[in-house]
Amino acid sequence: MIKIKYTVFLLFILFHVESKSQGRPNFVIIIGDDISWNDLGCYGHPTLKSPNIDQLAGEGIKFTNAYLTASSCSPSRCSIISGRYPHNTGAAELHTPLEGMPTLPGELKKSGYYTASAGKWHLGPNTKVDFDLVVEKGNGPGGEEQWVRVLQERPKDKPFFLWFASFDAHRPWQADDLNTPHNPSESMIPPYLVDALGTRQDLASYYNEIQRLDFHVGKVRRELEKQEVLENTVIIVMADNGRPFPRSKTRVYDSGMKTPFVVYWPKGQQGEGLDSKSLISVIDIAPTFLQLASVKAGPSFQGISFVPTLKNVSKIHRKYVFAEHNWHDYEAHERMIRTADFMYVVNNRPQFSNQGPADSNRSPAYNDLKEVRNHGELTAAQADVFATPRAREELFDCNVDPQQLTNIASMEKYSGKLNELRSVMDQWIKETGDDVPAFLTPSWYDTETGKDLGQPHERGEMPGTKTNAISINEKGPF
Repeated sequence: MIKIKYTVFLLFILFHVESKSQGRPNFVIIIGDDISWNDLGCYGHPTLKSPNIDQLAGEGIKFTNAYLTASSCSPSRCSIISGRYPHNTGAAELHTPLEGMPTLPGELKKSGYYTASAGKWHLGPNTKVDFDLVVEKGNGPGGEEQWVRVLQERPKDKPFFLWFASFDAHRPWQADDLNTPHNPSESMIPPYLVDALGTRQDLASYYNEIQRLDFHVGKVRRELEKQEVLENTVIIVMADNGRPFPRSKTRVYDSGMKTPFVVYWPKGQQGEGLDSKSLISVIDIAPTFLQLASVKAGPSFQGISFVPTLKNVSKIHRKYVFAEHNWHDYEAHERMIRTADFMYVVNNRPQFSNQGPADSNRSPAYNDLKEVRNHGELTAAQADVFATPRAREELFDCNVDPQQLTNIASMEKYSGKLNELRSVMDQWIKETGDDVPAFLTPSWYDTETGKDLGQPHERGEMPGTKTNAISINEKGPF
């Protein structure tokens, strides 16, 4: 009799665990490396091949106004996983580790989720305890080769959170043996780059790496389908910062800070092939997932859940998003506000030019720009890559100037908007504990060549240090 009761008890426990696993959604975040928002077919690129991501967008929700908090890989990823602004993480600069603080996978793990990371890490040692499994990189160039294996070997009695981070499309380019290469003649040249053979080939190689990421996105989807868990799995496909080209990566303009953001969740979305124009900040991912998992988001999460927008894509989520440009190879301190219609930028190091990171300054695309510059033939958009000193304040009407090419901050007709966004910026800085240290980390590389300056790689003061911003949880205006 005792054995029968014990068996019934075990069956009850197993049934309870299994039913809880089936009820709460699974989560998969797929993060591309250095991919601008409009460099996918589903976002209007006419020649780039991304059929698997396009399929997810066609069956899910495509967000057209999703923004990163930093256009720089490790600060961006630390911000996403903690749901906090970079200066509130203690990891505002490139290659600095996330301080010990609550994270999305950590909170999910405590609530019974299996959590795993595979691919590019870039989060520092403190966050590894929040994952049951961390597989850094993989066997191939993009780091995606372990994704399906991690899916296959997960425990089947728990809901799961998977952080799949790619090295594609990060320089240096590596051959893609999985797909047909893109033709340089079909490369799309933005106005701030030069239409020359080197740039066209550079862009085509970049497209090839995006295509390799897309190939593995398709493999992950098929494995989820094979395991019969696709229906209740929330998949987000996004990037950590813009393309690794001049005037994109590290910059606060849309070319650097706006991310592709495809959300696919068959069980929970209101329909297929939907578009949302609502402003989303990537710090909103953590509270959104926690709400869907029935886990209360603690006070450290500065983001706001966009579950209501998942249920109704026409619902407005935010009025403002904010972003930062801190040290990434070069001394920098910029802050940005984006609304549905305007962008406002404050540059606290206007004496420096703002080409992009060192790897971009060693690229064929940058060499083509220098060649045209040396002949005195740059257009205004191309000349902006080299401009110094820069404007301390910039304002853009994004409806008429979607690539942020014309600064209207000095125009009288926009003075009201300028003053409004100045005030909002001041409020955000004050409430979240941002600051401008007197001694920022200096440049380690030459802007003309991208080569190491040969000086000691010493750090300055991290933004938010004096205010102890890692202990500040205020969300700021939204």
